[in-house]
Amino acid sequence: MWKYQFISCSVICWLLVDLVQGKGMIEVFKWKQIDYHNRGDQGLTSHGYGRYRYSPRDPRPVDNVTDPSYIAYNNVPMGVTHFRGRLFVTMPRRQTGIPSTLNYIDLHRDGKRNSSPKLRAYPDFELNQYNHSSHNLVSVYRTSLDQCQRLWFIDTGMLEYPNNRQQIRRPSIWIVDLHTDRVIKRFEVPETIAQIGRGMASITIDIENERDCNCAFAYIPDLINRKLYVYSLADDRIWAFEHPFFNPDPLTKELNIAGQSFRWPDGIFSTTLGPRQPDGSQSVYFHPMDSYNEFVVSNRVLQHEPNAARSDHGNDFQLLGSRGDRKQSTIHKYDPRTQVLFYNEVQSNGVGCWNTNKPFSVANHDIVASNAQQMIYPSDMTIDEEGTIWIVTNSMPIFIYSTLDPNAYNFHIWRQNVYEAKRNTLCE
Repeated sequence: MWKYQFISCSVICWLLVDLVQGKGMIEVFKWKQIDYHNRGDQGLTSHGYGRYRYSPRDPRPVDNVTDPSYIAYNNVPMGVTHFRGRLFVTMPRRQTGIPSTLNYIDLHRDGKRNSSPKLRAYPDFELNQYNHSSHNLVSVYRTSLDQCQRLWFIDTGMLEYPNNRQQIRRPSIWIVDLHTDRVIKRFEVPETIAQIGRGMASITIDIENERDCNCAFAYIPDLINRKLYVYSLADDRIWAFEHPFFNPDPLTKELNIAGQSFRWPDGIFSTTLGPRQPDGSQSVYFHPMDSYNEFVVSNRVLQHEPNAARSDHGNDFQLLGSRGDRKQSTIHKYDPRTQVLFYNEVQSNGVGCWNTNKPFSVANHDIVASNAQQMIYPSDMTIDEEGTIWIVTNSMPIFIYSTLDPNAYNFHIWRQNVYEAKRNTLCE
């Protein structure tokens, strides 16, 4: 298994070299089609995963599902997260032929002089083989870092093959220690909370004091069932909130992206922690994907499990306002350094922003970057510990409703420093 090492000075310089070039996002990688160092046609190697050690000959029953090891066209990246020289890239299993759902790029070995690097399975290839063990990874959409240098993600447990969706595992929450690359937690979501995992496409981690890493909460939107799940690591429990604000807005217009017109009735899609208040609490911003609106609730409300059982939430959940007409968004992130909320704007094929010190009104929103040819469908956004925004764009509407050109660059990863991103915008 790859061992954790600190990133060298040369790689740091390489990462920062373009960050003084001005407004907009800087392209880091681009692919016509995604490839891997291990496509699945090589022998497996056996490794340990912390206190979880699984064998490819695990006697526990596994659904009899076969999957071709690699079909280049079917591999569409969805999530991106950077941690000290490793760039994690997720590949949810929405089609057959995906060798590994959780991957990374070693920026020093693979990315320094290669604009289309191959992906490496994380933590290794074996754990990504869902049909070899009942506890292996099935399908991961996005990942998230916490202050304790741990990688969190949801395994939906579902193969989302067209006309043949299969929930072959319970959806589960995973935590990996990035210093050792060992799985330190796997929590199965009970069927009483969620029957399927298909709608669990993102996760936000809330730790008030990094000296107490066990006191952590995870907020998990469910865009299909229109619920918000809250998981307590300390209590090892999960509960679900329901609210009308989690639903799609019937007044929004259809999406028109890259020549494709369609309607995705996706409910609550993204959560992000806002500024910390004097009492130590934080706002949790959230929005459905099929909506122009942004909403907010206190993390103190979400962290109190009995609140989830209430039939009336009073004024705990509030409308912040509208981003404006045709301003649907996938993932958004608040940056405490700049106090700016950055968000992926799917209709403009770009990135928008709002300064949280200003009223949430259409007049106070601006565009950081937009490119109708190269930034088609920004599907994920993360901000690393150095204050760099990372974006992945994946041309998903073309993939679903038309045909990707295998000779064109369909997938891109972008970055920008948070201060540079807001420069010369209304978000300064």
